[in-house]
Amino acid sequence: MKAMPEGISGNSTRFSWGGKKRVRGMNVLFDLDGTLTDPREGILACFNYALEKLQVTSPTDRTLEGMIGPPLRESFTALLGVDDEERIDRAISLYRERFSLKGLYENALYPGISDALAQLRETGCSLFVATSKPHVFAQRIIDYFELGEFFRAVHGSELDGSNTEKRDLLRHIVSVQSLTPSDTIMVGDRAHDIYGARANGVVPIGVLWGYGSRDELISAGACSLCEEPRALTSVLSRKRARM
Repeated sequence: MKAMPEGISGNSTRFSWGGKKRVRGMNVLFDLDGTLTDPREGILACFNYALEKLQVTSPTDRTLEGMIGPPLRESFTALLGVDDEERIDRAISLYRERFSLKGLYENALYPGISDALAQLRETGCSLFVATSKPHVFAQRIIDYFELGEFFRAVHGSELDGSNTEKRDLLRHIVSVQSLTPSDTIMVGDRAHDIYGARANGVVPIGVLWGYGSRDELISAGACSLCEEPRALTSVLSRKRARM
């Protein structure tokens, strides 16, 4: 039987703040969609827009929710049921057509995120955004929610598709920011975040307020799970004490 990640005990989790000295000097990479913000409204609307333009019947909202987090190319390959690169490129272009004008603002900051980021910054952590979303959109979202003061840098993929895979993005961040992987934590809500972290020797922590399930995150290899934003400092301090 696979051991439960720390921070999980039965059906409930209890955390306390504290541990400020133990998290000092840590690098913390945050996913964006499903971790910092809830993009459901905009993302589903943009998927539906693209599929309608391509005259493809949209699946249920529940199915589309499962597409929040993974790279767009992977999602549209599944939605269109084809490997036609030209058709997938067209779908991505249509999606971004609406997203750039409206979809990125159909978004909401998760309650408690701003306070959690402020707490981590006060402890001396260096915070970064690490998202598969194109950097040009990620930066606009961070600016829209006035989160820029908390982060040393916002990293995302490029519009040409480079660094779309989380493992490639994290490798890039570790390199350009000169981070020590063992002193770095990836915080995210989907298996892609966990796999990307593990591929680069970065410590993976899963969050349960986004779109990945507890089982998904545990199966992917998350070292810890966090139930709510206000528990992040406690979870990170416990992990730091064992690093």
